[in-house]
Amino acid sequence: MGVFVALLRAVNVGGTGKLPMADLKSMCLDAGFTNVRTYIASGNVVFASKLAAAKVKATLEKKLLAYAGKPVGVLLRTAEEMTAVLKANPFPNAAPNRVIVMFMDDALPDGWRTRVKGLKDEKLHAHGTVLFVHYGDGMGQSKLSVPDAKTGTGRNLNTVARLAEMAAEQPG
Repeated sequence: MGVFVALLRAVNVGGTGKLPMADLKSMCLDAGFTNVRTYIASGNVVFASKLAAAKVKATLEKKLLAYAGKPVGVLLRTAEEMTAVLKANPFPNAAPNRVIVMFMDDALPDGWRTRVKGLKDEKLHAHGTVLFVHYGDGMGQSKLSVPDAKTGTGRNLNTVARLAEMAAEQPG
């Protein structure tokens, strides 16, 4: 049995993609996932499943499509992968609420930095299928745009740490 963290894209952010976490939990239970726990209202769920990762992702995406009437992006990571993301943090001395991890299905393509727009004091570091962004002055005034990461979903390091902890607690 594998332990997974599902990160939904554009859920309960800016008034779009409304999804109560109780409904998300029910969808996961209906899919046969076990030990289902959600975390904050931004589309984070931790669970165990006997299914392979690709089947877990496809099953959850299908349920979300039926619920929302449109595709909802699902970025899936194992418990081990979430822990590895935390360990890979290139900004260990930065405030964790000022470091965003952009989770993506694939690594950024060659030349991605040349397409970045609005870079001010932000620091960027790509690592596998994640992009770490340190917002020195905070996200509030940032105009940063990373077009090659647009299908990803971001979580701050506090959230990543809590999700990794929740996944580690799972009786896989």
